[in-house]
Amino acid sequence: MKGLLELLGRLALSAIFLASGVQKVFHFDDTVTAMTKEGVPEPTYLLIAAIAALIIGSVLVILGLKTRLGALMLFCFLGAATYWFHDFWNMPAEQVQMQQIHFMKNIALMGAMLLLIERGAGAMSLDAKRRHAKD
Repeated sequence: MKGLLELLGRLALSAIFLASGVQKVFHFDDTVTAMTKEGVPEPTYLLIAAIAALIIGSVLVILGLKTRLGALMLFCFLGAATYWFHDFWNMPAEQVQMQQIHFMKNIALMGAMLLLIERGAGAMSLDAKRRHAKD
């Protein structure tokens, strides 16, 4: 049961990142414009890196293959996105509360990524299967 819960947890946790990465592919120019407005340097290149981190990182976490690397990729994305897009301290008063919520949500997701980095994917993962194949 524990392995199944770990798998379901990885799926639930990664779904938002996979969907976000795919969405950014289909709305690339709009996303570059939004990043430029926020003052993100080299937005086109960083968007390509963000899309790669989101899609590759989420797939690795879902599969439980090189889970720690996938979680690190998502952690780095979250750190950058939180800094550039949820800087509630720079927002007009009417946006502060919503941006604080997004900021704290991302901090919580970063915590989940740290747990995956420390603990790995669990029993129902390709990482575990590869470990057992070596034994």
